Amino acid sequence: MVGWAMNASHGVSPPVPAHRVVNRLGILSGKHHFSPAGEMERRLQREGIKVENDRVVDFERLFWDPAKELGFEIQAAPVSIP
Repeated sequence: MVGWAMNASHGVSPPVPAHRVVNRLGILSGKHHFSPAGEMERRLQREGIKVENDRVVDFERLFWDPAKELGFEIQAAPVSIP
């Protein structure tokens, strides 16, 4: 869903930093939406993000978890076993 939103954001003002959106493993899964080839990685590198083999290095440290950062905790619903 996020990918669709990012793809639709091309040409809006102010620009959306879509190059920062990677998949849950830190893989540059949306790189094919950037032109020329390698542009997504170049933009990340300009921001000091190291990328190797189309994957963000040290992704666990860099990952922004909105639930954690905004003070929300996600709790699983209780399960009753008959």
